[in-house]
Order: sequence, then structure tokens, then C-alpha cells
Amino acid sequence: QVQLVESGGGLVQAGGSLRLPCAASGRTFNRYSVGWFRQAPGKGREFVAGILWSGDSTYYAESVKGRFTISRDNAKNTVSLQMNSLKPEDTAVYYCAASIATMTTTARSYNVWGQGTQVTVSS
Repeated sequence: QVQLVESGGGLVQAGGSLRLPCAASGRTFNRYSVGWFRQAPGKGREFVAGILWSGDSTYYAESVKGRFTISRDNAKNTVSLQMNSLKPEDTAVYYCAASIATMTTTARSYNVWGQGTQVTVSS
């Protein structure tokens, strides 16, 4: 069974950058597509970015396209989310999640979740 641990969250000023690594355990991680989601206070969980198990395909929410980049290194069992030009509206708890199915933007399709990491962007 794959397990996920996010890190890298923190407080940053608007316009700044953060990188969120997601470390996975389990020998079958390279069979899983991975998505990053976020949840702001009082709001539902929102898809941010996804990457296919092979790393050949990525997908982004419109709100982060051009600012965020998702990547993976299957040899190191990691997926990272590079976040640039951060805005106050990016403030949320960020989660990485894994799905044995193909890459999807739907949270319920992901059966493995990390504990989340807080990102706060000040104006």
C-alpha cells in the first residue's frame, strides 16, 4: 500500500514561491497517477494539478496554469509541486493524492491521501 507525506508548506509573501514535495512509500508508486488538491477554510477540496503515472502527461486547474508546475521522479518515489507567483487566494491546505486509475480531477477517484501541508500567502 502506498503512503504519502507532504512537506514544504509555510508562510510566503504574494509573488513569492514555494516547492511542495510529496514523498511516497511503497514499491508500486510508479503505477499511480498523482494529484495535488487544496482546501481553503470554509471551501471544498479543489483540484490543482495532476500527473500521469509515467510522468508523460500533466494537467492544471485554470487558476494555477502558468504559475504552478507538477513533476515526479519515480526512481525517488517523489512528486513535487513548484508554486511561483503566489497569490493570497492560493492560501489553503495542500494535499497530494494517488490514484491507481488514470489521472483525474475528481477527488473521490483518489484512494490514497497525505496529511496535508499549510500554505499561507500574505498580501
